[in-house]
Amino acid sequence: MSLLTVRNLSVAFPTQNGWFQAVEGIYLEVKAGEVVAIVGESGSGKSVAMLAVMNLLPPTARISCDELKLDGQDVLTMPPKQRRQLNGGTVAMIFQEPMSSLNPCFTIGYQIDETLRIHLGGSKKERIERSLHLLDLVGIPDPKRRYQAYPHQMSGGMSQRAMIAMALAANPKLLIADEPTTALDVTVQAQILELLLKLQQTQGMGLILITHDMGVVAETAQQVVVQYAGQQVEKQQVAGLFKTPHHPYTAALLDALPERAPAGDFLPTIPGIVPGQKDRPIGCLFSPRCQHAQALCHEQQPLLQALPSRQAAWLRCHYPLNLTTEAVDG
Repeated sequence: MSLLTVRNLSVAFPTQNGWFQAVEGIYLEVKAGEVVAIVGESGSGKSVAMLAVMNLLPPTARISCDELKLDGQDVLTMPPKQRRQLNGGTVAMIFQEPMSSLNPCFTIGYQIDETLRIHLGGSKKERIERSLHLLDLVGIPDPKRRYQAYPHQMSGGMSQRAMIAMALAANPKLLIADEPTTALDVTVQAQILELLLKLQQTQGMGLILITHDMGVVAETAQQVVVQYAGQQVEKQQVAGLFKTPHHPYTAALLDALPERAPAGDFLPTIPGIVPGQKDRPIGCLFSPRCQHAQALCHEQQPLLQALPSRQAAWLRCHYPLNLTTEAVDG
């Protein structure tokens, strides 16, 4: 059974110029023990989609979804109080900026204790013991001293480890990591990713990893979802995606990897930027930047379709790459 099932998730925000479609038509499935990576440039709607799953978007957001299930429970028909209990319990999220995600007014220990008190209960002594165990589990030295520390008294790496400890406090079945190494230096990035994957494997959790780093994706994920301008443009098993990308955007991302560039040559780049509210093209959203675009691409948006010869593979493109012997099943 899947830990998370999302069918046709869309999110829009009100602006002075009307509704802005930040996320459109997202399909996602995560199983126990599986790592699913979501990749794409900034502005692709990766974080917004997962915040919608967590029900953490502001009330002004307009969210629609055909199906949203967490651990077999229908979230869409669930009472608000019961849905709030899922956050931190069944599913937990690690945010991009630990220094702004932690409350500066409370100690690390207080913030972990709050999660434990809400989801697991127990005596104060039991919660302290659990908190110290969690801090030790994520590699924070001298847990008793760090338990009483405030966020500003800890480094970025230590703060991110504390965030991971909070996320793991109630033994979630699904963990969402939103670019957990963005604000950290290179050596600490590697340590945090290694820690996350070790914990995911030992705890048997499902893990959704939002990242820009395709190298991390290649080493850690089983499934890869590629998003562009709020739309899901490709989904494949990681080996298939790196070997035979079908969407031109996916191919362009992979071509920009340093290890794929010819020696002594410049790295390939994708011209232009992700479209915003006022410059969204009529046809395929990637068409102004796509070197493979044809007339149809500028006139009509492609639909997200299944690839029958690829397991759980999806694609949104009029003229897919590397599909000479395959047909796209609508």
